[in-house]
Amino acid sequence: MEASISGSSSPTHPKWRKVVYGGMQPGFGDNHTDESFLEEMIMNANVVKRDLLKVVLDAVSISQYLCIVSLVVLVWTYTLRNTLNEKYLLLLNVSLLGSGFFILLLTADMIPFNLLLNYLLKNTFFITALYMLSPIYHTLTRSISSNSIWALTASLLILHLFLHNYSGSTVKAPGALENPTLTSNISLNASIVASLLISSRLPSRLHVFAIVLFSLQVFLFAPLVTYCVKKRSFKLHICFSLQLLVLTLIFTYQLHKLLFILLLGIFVFVNLVCPYWLIRIQEYKFEINGPWDEAKLCFNITE
Repeated sequence: MEASISGSSSPTHPKWRKVVYGGMQPGFGDNHTDESFLEEMIMNANVVKRDLLKVVLDAVSISQYLCIVSLVVLVWTYTLRNTLNEKYLLLLNVSLLGSGFFILLLTADMIPFNLLLNYLLKNTFFITALYMLSPIYHTLTRSISSNSIWALTASLLILHLFLHNYSGSTVKAPGALENPTLTSNISLNASIVASLLISSRLPSRLHVFAIVLFSLQVFLFAPLVTYCVKKRSFKLHICFSLQLLVLTLIFTYQLHKLLFILLLGIFVFVNLVCPYWLIRIQEYKFEINGPWDEAKLCFNITE
C-alpha cells in the first residue's frame, strides 16, 4: 500500500518541446535534442549536378576573351616592331568600329535610334579628346625604363584577366538590368593603364593615338559585342569563339612557336582540364540542411 502511494506521488518529467524563445526547460539542458531532431535533415539538397559537356561549353567564354587579349598583345608587339604602321592601325580601328556597331544592330533587341545616336556622339567626343591627349601619352613614361614598363604592363594584364567579368559585359548592354560590378571596373582600368604604358614606347604621336584607340575599342566594346552575340544565339557564340581561337593560334605561331605551345596549353587547361576537375570534385561535395539552419527570406526585401 505504501509503495503504491510513494509511486503515485513521484514527480513526472515534463515533455521536451521545440520552442525558440522559451528559455531553459526544467529537466533538460540548453543543448538538448530529442529523437526527432535528425528526421528533418536533408543531404545535398542544393548541390547542382553538372554535365561535363555543358561545363566545357560554358568555359568557351573564358577562352574567347583570352583570345581577344592575346590578339591585342599581338598587335602591340607587331606595332613595337614596326611591322604595323599607323595607317594600318587607323584602318584597323575604322574596321573594328564599323563591324562592332553592325554586329550590335544585328544582335541587340531593337536599339532605339536615340540610343544609337548617343553612342555615336559619345564616340566622336571620345576620339577627339584622345587625339588631343596623344602628345601627353607619348611622353608620359619617358623617365621610366623599358623593363619596368614591360613588367608593369604584364602585371596589369594579369590583373585584368583575373578580375574580368566573363559572364557579362564591361559596359552596360542595351536592355540589361544590372550595372557592371566593381571588380569589372577595376579590370577595365587596369587594361587602360596597360595600353597607355605601351603607347608611351611608340615612335610618333599618331602611333600613340592609333594604338590607344585600338586598345580601348577592344577592352571596352569587345565584351559588349560578344555578350550580345551570346545572348542572341549560343551556336553563333560557339562558332565565333572557335574562329577567334584559330585566328589567335595562327598569329601566335607566326610570332613565336614557344608562345604558340604555351597558349595552346592554356586553352586546353581552361576548356578541358578545369571542367573535368570541377565534375570530379562534385563527387566529394557533402552538404546537410535541417532545422538548425538560419531562416531564408523568400521575397525581395526592397519591394
